[in-house]
Amino acid sequence: MPYRKVEFQAGHYYHLYNRGSNRQPIFFCDKNWGYFIKRIRHYFQPDLIDILAYCLMPTHYHLMVYLKTDDLSARIMQPFGVSYTKAINKQQGRVGPLFQGPFQAVWVDKDEYLLHLSRYIHMNPVSAGLVARPGDWVFSSYRDYIGLRKGTLPVPDVVLSQFSSRQAYQAFVESYRDQDVKIIEHLLFDE
Repeated sequence: MPYRKVEFQAGHYYHLYNRGSNRQPIFFCDKNWGYFIKRIRHYFQPDLIDILAYCLMPTHYHLMVYLKTDDLSARIMQPFGVSYTKAINKQQGRVGPLFQGPFQAVWVDKDEYLLHLSRYIHMNPVSAGLVARPGDWVFSSYRDYIGLRKGTLPVPDVVLSQFSSRQAYQAFVESYRDQDVKIIEHLLFDE
């Protein structure tokens, strides 16, 4: 089993992400996006983990989660990744790994980082030039955050409780600029 720098503990927040092998797509047709969400719903059971925010991109994904179990890798992420990869390989007539390697994880140990990370995740499609506004991207939790959709996957209360309204959160997210990634890097690497 690969060594991880991040130790998973119940009661903590994490940023989980991965990308396609050789930066290739992980979604090949419209049905793949929905199937990925179905796999998340199957493996990310509410008694084990809460998904606070997510964004699915053509070549990668981001999940901001709250753990209720210490056993994230073996109980959730590994079977989730294998399940999705097997289905895509069968559908596409391909073999081998779909993802670049094991999923990546960062412990979110500061409230400020939690807020900026949610903004970064929700602005990912805009930064990548896929849409003009984050609400235009249907494969993220942003629409749930600002009240355009009443999904049951994300649990946005922790983040939204830091704002006076959904509109205040929307203004926070949409004021994001690509250089704001430096804030996230500062929160990650400066103690």
